[in-house]
Amino acid sequence: MAESIATRVTRLVSGAVHSMVDTLEGSAPEVVMAEALREIDRAVDDVRAELGRVSVRQHLASRRLAEETSKHAELTGNIKLALKEGRADLAEAGTETLLDVEAQIPVIEAAVSDAKEEAHRLETYLAALQGRHRELQAELEAFEKARRDMPGADGGTPGSGTSSVDSSIRDAESAFGRAMKSGTSISGSVPIDPERAAKNVELNDLARRNRIQERLAALRAETGT
Repeated sequence: MAESIATRVTRLVSGAVHSMVDTLEGSAPEVVMAEALREIDRAVDDVRAELGRVSVRQHLASRRLAEETSKHAELTGNIKLALKEGRADLAEAGTETLLDVEAQIPVIEAAVSDAKEEAHRLETYLAALQGRHRELQAELEAFEKARRDMPGADGGTPGSGTSSVDSSIRDAESAFGRAMKSGTSISGSVPIDPERAAKNVELNDLARRNRIQERLAALRAETGT
């Protein structure tokens, strides 16, 4: 199973990347830090993309909520009018639709609320990743400066530098990938009893008809019909 954004951000920000600089044997610390920075950059891009998707969901849910709320008010008025005009058949049909609307509104409200919370959480993740990136970038620059200032930093066998660095990069990226990879998988299924499912459908329908009559009676009482 793919790693969740929350798990990924926690992993990158918690300090595990920094600790690997000391624990990955045979890898240049600056190369490990650079790979960690690239991983954070990729995570930032993914969080921004997800934030965009969540914002769209929030907008659509908010618009749907406004539509259903308006529909609920209109239906209520029409049902009361039908009762006053003695059209019980129209009132009952309208009440059935009204219950459908009322069943959806709490779910849509929850969707709007969830989207707002998720957007806030993603914004927090984004700020944390950006802060960690700046911190690690500063550590990398400090490390490189310290290495340049070391006596004999420019020494070495001619022609050996490029090969050594390339090898260190490959080793570090490979070790980084192994150390940072994680995941789990969950699978399973629940058998369905067709007879029980049919009875549940019938029971739900019976309960629905009862709710319609109860709601219609309440509306009759409001209109005095």
